[in-house]
Amino acid sequence: MQGRSADSYERLTKARYLAERLSAYIILKGHYTALCCPDGHVMFNQTGNPGMATAGSGDVLTGIITALLARGYKQQDACMVGMYLHGLAGDIAAKHVGMESLIASDLIQYLPEAFKRLND
Repeated sequence: MQGRSADSYERLTKARYLAERLSAYIILKGHYTALCCPDGHVMFNQTGNPGMATAGSGDVLTGIITALLARGYKQQDACMVGMYLHGLAGDIAAKHVGMESLIASDLIQYLPEAFKRLND
């Protein structure tokens, strides 16, 4: 575990570099999900929990961001709002089903409540 923070830093540094090089937005899922932007900025999301480290969770995140893009959100905004909603849905789901048994479909189930909280 000693090298874990160094590995996380290296992973973040590489993602940031790649985002700049490709002029792309890269979302790096982890304890605090990070959005690496083409201009070199990195933003961290504080919603979400360890129970979301499950098969299909990233697919749900991709679907949320794609839906936001289809609704006309700019890329950076879609990524930021998508990360927040994804994590918030995970936090709501964890309160209902527990982190240990959380699955990707739970995120989808609690997404409407996350949208509602965002709008409140």
